[in-house]
Amino acid sequence: MTISEESVKYSLKNIAHRKTRSALTIFSIFIGITTIFIFISFGWGLYDYVDSFTSGTSADKITVSPKGMSAPGMDESFSFSEKDLKAVERSAGVKEAEGVYMKVVEIEKGDIKKYVMMGSLNPKTDLITELSNMKIFKGRSLQSGDVKKAVLGYNYLIDDKIFPKKLDVNDKITINGEDFRVVGFYKELGNPQDDSNIYLLSDTVKAIFPNVTGYAMIIARVDIQSMNLTISNVERNLRISRDVEKGKEDFYVASFEDLIKSYTSALNIVIGFVILIALISVLVSAINTANTMITSVLERTKEIGVLKAIGAKNSEIFNIFVFESGFLGAVAGILGVTAGFGITFVAGKILDNLGWGFLSPHYSVTLFAGCVLFAMITGAVSGVIPAINASRTNVVDALRYE
Repeated sequence: MTISEESVKYSLKNIAHRKTRSALTIFSIFIGITTIFIFISFGWGLYDYVDSFTSGTSADKITVSPKGMSAPGMDESFSFSEKDLKAVERSAGVKEAEGVYMKVVEIEKGDIKKYVMMGSLNPKTDLITELSNMKIFKGRSLQSGDVKKAVLGYNYLIDDKIFPKKLDVNDKITINGEDFRVVGFYKELGNPQDDSNIYLLSDTVKAIFPNVTGYAMIIARVDIQSMNLTISNVERNLRISRDVEKGKEDFYVASFEDLIKSYTSALNIVIGFVILIALISVLVSAINTANTMITSVLERTKEIGVLKAIGAKNSEIFNIFVFESGFLGAVAGILGVTAGFGITFVAGKILDNLGWGFLSPHYSVTLFAGCVLFAMITGAVSGVIPAINASRTNVVDALRYE
């Protein structure tokens, strides 16, 4: 579609002349574009979060967890024994394995008591930190022989997050009545629960907490090339170790890729649903824009007749009305992405301060330009039928129109 400079000025003059109607049309599209920008930016941010794991050190890991029960560490009636861990370790394709103790414990600093999740780690394998992409932010990680020492999640470095006053390296903390010295803190993972965890050596857990009878989960490093075969081997050995029949397993063996696929599938459904709602909003906006342009055509019937009488072609009349509706859409798109950016930026900061850092919005030229272009196309398409009707207006009938 080509439109002359004179036609552009004429269209802009008509839009300015009908300020209220133009503003309401822009507002209706603006709401839809703002909503779409918000949903897509946060949804894209979640995909970025997932990608950060797939590009990390987790791809060659499998996890063995309870089936059909609560999260690992929450149901103390279920656990994996040392025999189960050995069964996993001797499975063909498994390079090394680590049993993880997980338990809710009472921590104390001064007069303040809190209940948080404790996890164990083995510095010889370090599989749990690799699986969760955990990196030391301050201090150091646990080493063999650190009996009464602990590494804490990121939230302990923030005032009024866990305790009124933040902790630091070499501070002491009481865990289930036992004193521990803090040697390090992990980087923020963006999840309030994970960032509130504490970690001790596996040997420390066994020595100090005798009521912890078994592992809450098992993590293994495997050969990626034979991942599926290795999982089958692990399942077979665990069925023998736990004396359960095939199909009646009380455990679940999953590759990291399986976990990512499950998460991504659920994410696709949620994001698709919310974007559908936003698109319905845009559809309503498009109908409103079409209605505005139809009304504009009716109001300007005589004016159209005059334009045609002085030589305006049907294509020029068509281009004028499509340009007007497209221009209104473009303005709504620019305002929509601007508002969307402001809302997501503030919301992202608030979520980050609340400990939900993984819910960070994604910004890119593609997102900004795509939303503006979508708004412009939506406006232009909405004006096509009214523009066709305007271009087909009979000159004589138009000049007689009152």
